[in-house]
Amino acid sequence: MTEPDLLTATREAYDAVATRYAEDIPPQYRAEPLSHAMIPVFAELVQAHGGGSVADVGCGPGHVTAHLDSLGVTVFGVDLSPEMIVLARSRHPELRFEVGTMEALKVEDAALAGVLANYSIIHTPPERLPETFAEFHRVLAPGGHLLLGFQAHEDPTKVGESFDHLVSLAYRHSPDHIAGLLLSAGLTEVARLVISPDLDPRRGYPQAYLIARRAVN
Repeated sequence: MTEPDLLTATREAYDAVATRYAEDIPPQYRAEPLSHAMIPVFAELVQAHGGGSVADVGCGPGHVTAHLDSLGVTVFGVDLSPEMIVLARSRHPELRFEVGTMEALKVEDAALAGVLANYSIIHTPPERLPETFAEFHRVLAPGGHLLLGFQAHEDPTKVGESFDHLVSLAYRHSPDHIAGLLLSAGLTEVARLVISPDLDPRRGYPQAYLIARRAVN
């Protein structure tokens, strides 16, 4: 499947489930402390380095965007799915949401203090991740922070392992491998959280959260 076809298929898949997703996922996010444990850390890092605008890419119905806003972060949401953006705007009318792709953000170079991609890279083919991370580096200001969340595995020799995501084809990754790709893109890991697979009742996968920073110079 070509890249345009893949984006279209993913967009249509999320459009189709947007209402159910918006009903199910935000309550899970709020109910599981470890699933949002890195959000306040990310917010504090952004603010400690002077603040500025943050993009929540793959924002879905906007629940994480709203969480960042409640922490005092200047944040806007971007999502591939127009239906998700409709829901986000209706649920959080005080915040800015727009349709777009994380591979080509409508943001000037070095304009953002932070980028959040909470389970947003999971549908990106592994071979395209360097391109995505290069885009994150482009839009981040020097000293800006990135937070990634994704399903993980423990074998750094595997580039990416596909799994049966309920919405669209998805991949899980070794945190070490992702950290290496980030470093190649000019983003240095500063922290990580890996949640035990025992806490994933559906698949038994670890969940990983990585914070990386663009160098000041």
